[in-house]
Amino acid sequence: MSPLEKVTVGMADEKLVTVTSEMTVGHAVPGMPAVYGTPTMILHMEMAAGSAIQAFLPAGYVSVGMMVNIRHLAATPVGRTVRAVARVVGIETRSVVFEVEAWDGDRKIGDGTHRRGIVNVAEFEKRFGVTRPEPVMALSYNSN
Repeated sequence: MSPLEKVTVGMADEKLVTVTSEMTVGHAVPGMPAVYGTPTMILHMEMAAGSAIQAFLPAGYVSVGMMVNIRHLAATPVGRTVRAVARVVGIETRSVVFEVEAWDGDRKIGDGTHRRGIVNVAEFEKRFGVTRPEPVMALSYNSN
């Protein structure tokens, strides 16, 4: 059984965000303009793509970003709402291809394609030697 058997072309989702100063290129690179940064736009496009298919993947599987081909078309200032949209346009053996767009109102500010690989989290982490930190016990102090 393929982990992609329930994923179909046309599935879509979107992520709405209000641009904050922390999302600007000027926040990350001193001296640059305080407008929505390209890496942040790509992150929001990837989040929309992942959420478009996550509910249709088997338990224990997730999608991970593996390719982006994005154009950032226009600047967006702090306070504006951005809508990142992702739509499935292709399904391969172990990955899904999306068309992605970002909008500031009725103005397209970005577009391109994005590919996500489908992985079993436990197998993926084992393969790459991922270890999780030990849980920290919370200390409780009685004030009496």
